[in-house]
Amino acid sequence: MEFQADEFLILLMRWIHFVSGVTWIGLLYYFNIVQAPFMKETDAGTKSGVVQKLVPRALWWFRYAALVTVLSGLIIISSHFMHGHGHGMLSTSWGISIAIGGGLGIIMFLNVWLLIWPNQKVVIRMTTEAAASKTSPSPEMAKHARIAFLASRTNFFLSFPMLFFMATASHYPLF
Repeated sequence: MEFQADEFLILLMRWIHFVSGVTWIGLLYYFNIVQAPFMKETDAGTKSGVVQKLVPRALWWFRYAALVTVLSGLIIISSHFMHGHGHGMLSTSWGISIAIGGGLGIIMFLNVWLLIWPNQKVVIRMTTEAAASKTSPSPEMAKHARIAFLASRTNFFLSFPMLFFMATASHYPLF
């Protein structure tokens, strides 16, 4: 049996989707299970260092892992349609699982790029400015931190059903 280029592309996209998804959700769990409690119990100087040096690096990987996960997932789904398997997709267990899991993933992706990242940018900027001027950050920073936290916590809770449906779909044949 001959291995075709489109089969290789789908295999590659599945692997990319898997690895970027593990990176994205792993960082989501890190932020919610490790970093958030740590930041509540540490001193202001340590918090400032974490926000200025660690958070931007972690958020870069976090948001681009989200982007790559979603894009590779969309490529996999579009391939499914290009091979003529999209008709009646929502009448199959695989299609329903993918639609629910993918829909939750897209909501989570939008939270990353439209709520978490824009608000975290403000927190990072205000923290850096306060450190440079040796003053306390603006009280306005708390509002941005809270929005980012709530969006991240929402993604944390959405990740469980999302992972359930994505894993369930993997037990059904794609083609």
